[in-house]
Amino acid sequence: MALSGVSFMSSTLLFFLALLFLFHPSVGKTTFSFELHHKFSDQVRDWVRSTSGVSVDNWPQPGSPEYYNTLFHHDRVLRGRNLAASSTPLVTFVDGNLTLHLQLGFLHYAMVEIGTPAVKFLVALDTGSDLFWVPCQCIQCANSTSPLVQGVESGVYSPNISTTGKYLPCSSDLCDSRTLCSGTNSQCPYKVDYVSANTSSSGVLVEDVLHLITEDSQPKAINPSVVFGCGQIQTGAFLRGPALNGLFGLGLGNQSVPSILANSGLIANSFSMCFGSDGFGRINFGDKGSSDQEETSFVVAQSHPTYQINVTDIQVGANVISIRPGLLPIFDTGTSFTYLADPLYTDIGDSFDKQVKEPRSTLNSTAPFEYCYDISSNQNSILIPKINITMSSGANFNVLNPIVVLTSQVQNIYCLAIVKSDGLNIIGQNFMTGHRIVFNREKGVLGWKEFNCYNTDGAATPSVKSPAMSPTSAVSPSAVNPEDTTTVGNRTQIHATSSGHAAHPAFVYVFFTILSVLASFF
Repeated sequence: MALSGVSFMSSTLLFFLALLFLFHPSVGKTTFSFELHHKFSDQVRDWVRSTSGVSVDNWPQPGSPEYYNTLFHHDRVLRGRNLAASSTPLVTFVDGNLTLHLQLGFLHYAMVEIGTPAVKFLVALDTGSDLFWVPCQCIQCANSTSPLVQGVESGVYSPNISTTGKYLPCSSDLCDSRTLCSGTNSQCPYKVDYVSANTSSSGVLVEDVLHLITEDSQPKAINPSVVFGCGQIQTGAFLRGPALNGLFGLGLGNQSVPSILANSGLIANSFSMCFGSDGFGRINFGDKGSSDQEETSFVVAQSHPTYQINVTDIQVGANVISIRPGLLPIFDTGTSFTYLADPLYTDIGDSFDKQVKEPRSTLNSTAPFEYCYDISSNQNSILIPKINITMSSGANFNVLNPIVVLTSQVQNIYCLAIVKSDGLNIIGQNFMTGHRIVFNREKGVLGWKEFNCYNTDGAATPSVKSPAMSPTSAVSPSAVNPEDTTTVGNRTQIHATSSGHAAHPAFVYVFFTILSVLASFF
């Protein structure tokens, strides 16, 4: 919802004055803090009300489509930030490197623009698959008027409308489905089946421009031609979320956008994703991370290469669980929670269960979590076992976000946020929260560092109310506030306060109900 006239001008001026007041940069820095993206934060609202008397009632509410659109719009103009030194510039989407953690399965999303004229899509970011696809020439697609995406700026793409678009012929090296082609000059079909039952996307492959921009002090527009799916038929979970507006595959295959950009020499063959504890994140193509990050090598399977890593043990509080050789979990940003197969799932869950003090919950829930515990109404803190993953390189990955909190009018409970899998072991996005994850395909390593997604030095960020939660879910008689935490030996003590605000998702997510889609993963 755009502001207009004098109201817009005065509100904009007051906003920047508020930013100067709240987030004044230190001498020598060339850019403001990335807190600029919290244009409509509670701090700025309160400051404008108290100092000017100007109404902020028409400012977009956190969690609304207008809110997200505004954040993406302002992200475009905030440049001059290099997360790492590189011989080639960092590159990101023309709408900015901002990613948002929405309520569509708790994945991260980015706004992308493709074609000429440019068409916008809000796409889920998935390192567990290769293909980038958007709904196009739809035969069976998700309802674009769904409340989950309604109002988010988006258009309709067709290669017949775009002046730079063309169908990928079956003769192309990037056509993997030649056996389904009727001839070498026919259109290349595609179909991708995902792990979630009966979930797929199919259509034809097209070539068109993806609108990108360099991440430096003098940003330049880059419009490379990439291959993506004109997704005509979606099935399963895609019809109800979490990829209602498309999916951006970031895998190791030749069809993925990172592979195409690297093979064309536009970027270094690496990219990073930062997962902020407040629901915001960052994505940068060409980013190799920093010299002080932890690293471990990928274990790349020839048949279907993914970002698999070798884990030697997992520490849960005081207990160390040895991992059998050959267990290779995948780092997958397209999976909301962490999925583990037995015996590892039960070993971690039972070890966690033995070290917590709260009683096991008997409350029926649609949540896909087994290890859940009651929080009493007068409870002031939760003491949970720390979880640390040791890689074959000897590097340690400290899990900052191991639990979720479920609140209802009946009972508040918290759960260990792992889900039992039939076979795959996946480190999901919830375990990545609070880290910058670097997928360095050039070196063949996964890198990570505990990181504040707003500052290049990784300094602590001011606490903000997460925009990833709808206003209705931000009420709880005794919300857990993990911003107030202390470390006690092998445990993290999370202090609880009686508050009407949602818990900060650095360690927890607060919500009343969990959609069945959360039990699905790519």
